[in-house]
Formats: sequence, structure tokens, C-alpha cells
Amino acid sequence: MPVLVYAETSEGKFKKPAFEATAYGKKVAEQMQTNLVVLTINANDTTELYPYGAEKVISVSNDSLKNFNAKIFANVIKQAAEKENAEVVIIEANTNGLYAASMVAVQLNAGYASNVVALPSATSPFTVKRKTFSNKAFNNTQILTATKVLTLAKNSVGVVEIPVSGTTEAFSPELVTCNLKSEAIEKTSGKITIADADIVVSGGRGLKGPENWGMIEELADVLGAATACSKPVSDLGWRPHSEHVGQTGKPVAANLYLAVGISGAIQHLAGVNSSKVKVVINTDPEAPFFKAADYGIVGDAFEVVPKLIEKLKEFKANNA
Repeated sequence: MPVLVYAETSEGKFKKPAFEATAYGKKVAEQMQTNLVVLTINANDTTELYPYGAEKVISVSNDSLKNFNAKIFANVIKQAAEKENAEVVIIEANTNGLYAASMVAVQLNAGYASNVVALPSATSPFTVKRKTFSNKAFNNTQILTATKVLTLAKNSVGVVEIPVSGTTEAFSPELVTCNLKSEAIEKTSGKITIADADIVVSGGRGLKGPENWGMIEELADVLGAATACSKPVSDLGWRPHSEHVGQTGKPVAANLYLAVGISGAIQHLAGVNSSKVKVVINTDPEAPFFKAADYGIVGDAFEVVPKLIEKLKEFKANNA
């Protein structure tokens, strides 16, 4: 009974979390002494998954699946799991994945563990470590059902190359029908998105107004980072809601999260707590963010950030 990974694509392309989930699935399969199967939907090049352990790829190509719909995609994953007689199903813990995973679990009558951050500590009973209480704690969850569904938290286990000689075969599932509403899909182009970024530069009300946002964008450009903001900033209309990070916005699990002029409300910290290194720049030494940050600078962002940009540019020029 193999392990099945659903590797998500965006406009036909795989992103880092898909490779991370594939490599994770391969390691789980090795623990269970079984094989890995990867499901893709409208992928441009499935061979990109082979270096990360995808021994077998089942590829769905269907224009009706161009846009994500949780009910339809969950049913496709369920059919793939049944086709392969999968014992473990692994899905990325992004917005789409979390919507679909619970539906997959119900349809497979499977136990479900969300936001998993490590390889199983045991396979009998199947036990995984996962984030809980808004990323403030961890627990070890046992899944006792015959089939298990996991969502893998981004940036939790890393991307590891496990090259194999993979194969790809076509798969044509039956698509369920449901009432679809036509909705506008917000897309950004020409810049790194929060979901894909290893580095995120985020600004708060300490920037005093949208006219000062160029400083954040310049720092992000130098670092190759995505830009983000706190909830008050998006509520004020300084930045689009797509850049709002936190418990009520987009979660961030970056390698580096740099907060400029953000005091650190509980909801904001809960949404960025999974980032590996957190740096804060704030004039208030009592700002709550300093207690959660790995590094902090007490100072005026309008003085600190330009100097930081200057030093980063010098470093890049000297190490080109």
C-alpha cells in the first residue's frame, strides 16, 4: 500500500512546497517500506518531480480543472488514492490543501492530521508531530485508521533531493458536478508572492502612510523578498489585502521574516510564528514583537532601513 502525494501546480508549474511534499512522501514511504506515487493536475513537466523521489507520477490533464475547486479536487485525490490503494495521503498545508484535505479524509473514511512538521516518529501506531494552538505548541498525534491523510506545513522539513528513475502515466478521473460560482481570482505578476517567498519584508503603521512604502519595496528587492503588511495597514487601504499576513490573513513560514514598524499583536505573531528567523525594527523597545523575535533593532525605520539597504547593496556588489 503506497504513499500518495498530491503535488500542486500553479499555471502548470511546480513550486517549492510541491518538491518538499514529494521528498517528504518519499521518506515516509521508505519508513513504511513501500513506494511513493505522486498525483499531479495539469502539470507542464512531471519529470521535475523525479529528483525528489517521485517513483511513479499519475498525471491528470483536464481543462475543467484549470481553477481550483475544493470539492472537485478532493474527489480527484480520493479517486487517485483508491486507484493506488494508498495508505497515506499527503497534501500541502496551503490554503487550497487545507480546504481539500478534510474532504479527502471524509471521503476515504481516514484519520486526518493537519500542519505536520516532521517525519512520523512511529508507523505502528502511525504517529506524527504537528503544530497546534495557532503555531504556539506541538502535539504528537496518533492516527489509528487504515488510511491516513496529512497536510505538510510549508518549510518544515525542507527540500531534499532523492533522485529516482521515475515514470509517468495518464489518469482520467470522473469529475463530480457541483454548483460553481464565477469569482474574480486575484493574481500578482512580476514579483515574488508571500506563499513562495523564503524571505518576507513586512511593514506596519510605523511607516506612517502608503507614500513611504517604497522603502519596503526597495529592501525587498535587494533581498529578493516578498512584501507583506500588518492587518491595520491593509484595513487602512495602504496595501492590498493580499499582502496582509497574520492569523486572520496569510500565514508565513519563511526562512527570514523582517518586520518594520510592526508592534506585534497576538494575531500577527500567530500567523508568522513558523518563520525560522524573525527580525523586528521598531522605535518602541517594549513592543511585543521583540519578545518573539530572534533579532531586534530599536530605532527609527526611516533611519535604519535606508542604511540597511545601503549595506546590503555594498555586500552584494562585493560578493557578486
